[in-house]
Amino acid sequence: MTQIMGILNVTPDSFADQGRWFDHAAAIQKGITLAQEGADWIDIGGESTRPQATPVDAAEELRRVIPVICALKQHTKIPLSIDTMKGEVAQAALEAGVSFINDVSGFRDPLMRQVAIQANVPICLMHMHQTPQTMQTEIPHYPQGIVSFLCEWFQRQVELLLAEGIREKNIILDPGIGFGKTVAHNVEIIQNLRKIKALGFPVLIGLSRKSFLGKMTGLPVTDLLPATLTMNTLATCAQVDIIRVHDVAEHRQMVNCLRQCDSFKELGR
Repeated sequence: MTQIMGILNVTPDSFADQGRWFDHAAAIQKGITLAQEGADWIDIGGESTRPQATPVDAAEELRRVIPVICALKQHTKIPLSIDTMKGEVAQAALEAGVSFINDVSGFRDPLMRQVAIQANVPICLMHMHQTPQTMQTEIPHYPQGIVSFLCEWFQRQVELLLAEGIREKNIILDPGIGFGKTVAHNVEIIQNLRKIKALGFPVLIGLSRKSFLGKMTGLPVTDLLPATLTMNTLATCAQVDIIRVHDVAEHRQMVNCLRQCDSFKELGR
């Protein structure tokens, strides 16, 4: 059944949270709340990856996330994930108690790959075009279609990771909604998640309150919960393994309703 990963951005500039959890005490309380609302995972990030976000160095990223990770290990039993593109941050987060690496850059950093090999924990391999600073300014054209492109890209990247020593059982795929993709690309991905699932790996999807939903509805990020729930319902019916969301309580209700629905198996075909 689909699991829920709650988003905890310990940043001043994330697109949806607007810095509400940048203070350590606020972030810790938010993490406790996510656990109480029914999160299966809490994904903690200290660097915004929204389009054109300002990068931060490893020292600042560590200052933001490590105290929160340590506190949540004491106050919750929910497994924790680190959302980072830096191998040294992932290493420190693992030492502090996380058990999942979520790297939106697709494990480009050789150190990150070595950390993942040694840690032997689940990792999320995501596709992102270029970098957060440039990904939405020069969106490429995919003649074969975005889904076919992603399937080929995943196959190549998985082969590289396996060759370096990462275990197949630890790999989770994320098509990277909004990371160098148009609205049409994002919709095509959501409509064809089963083709990505057919590659044989668990799939994670992160579309919560993203700007393509605003473009589709004409609404600001603060009003995108219904659109997010709609798209994540489609993802859940497509048997996606993890949905990464800001609004855990509402998604827990949705997932629980689908679980109890007699026709759920038919919906998922």
